[in-house]
Amino acid sequence: MLLETVMRSVQLTEAKAKFSGLLAAVEGGETIRIMRRGQVIARLVPEKPSMAADAFRPLWSDQGEIDLVAPDDAVPEPVEAW
Repeated sequence: MLLETVMRSVQLTEAKAKFSGLLAAVEGGETIRIMRRGQVIARLVPEKPSMAADAFRPLWSDQGEIDLVAPDDAVPEPVEAW
């Protein structure tokens, strides 16, 4: 099933006048084309959410180099009485 995304197109003058409203629509997931004389000059697109784990994912691909096994607990050392 092919889902087609409908993009709203606005003229540059309208975009300048309603910029805050356009940003609110983009925050809601909408993509907006900004036109000048019938040509697309820019697109406002929502930022793809990312997680902190995404920054470390390339490091995890080399699991052979990283020790992921927890060591055994050491026997506690005796403490002298007061």
